[in-house]
Amino acid sequence: MARISQNGARLWGGFLDSTIDRVTDSAITIAVIVPLIAADDPLSYLGLATLVTGFLTPYIRAKAESFGIECSVGIAERTERLIIILTAVGFHGLGVPYILAIGLWLLAILGAITVIQRMVVVRRGLASR
Repeated sequence: MARISQNGARLWGGFLDSTIDRVTDSAITIAVIVPLIAADDPLSYLGLATLVTGFLTPYIRAKAESFGIECSVGIAERTERLIIILTAVGFHGLGVPYILAIGLWLLAILGAITVIQRMVVVRRGLASR
């Protein structure tokens, strides 16, 4: 019973950690996007693309793992995405011109590449069965 309980707690902890990561990532990205939308700034579209790829990246991995396929590839993992967005926002706050646009373009492009990389891995994994 103790082993089952500990395993359940470990699984719950992993689930909770993953869920909190998604909430945190979303909150940061939404905090960047909302003022852009309010200002009718076209950069808001890049922010939305970043939000979508930010959701898709861990989803594809989780879905792949549910099929028994290891899918941890990607040019832009969570850590890299957080470094880029927080650096861009920080320097934007200090008045550095164009840094937010550069950061959002980088996130949108790297996010799309990561999604495509993971989709290719899943496709190959499923095709080899």
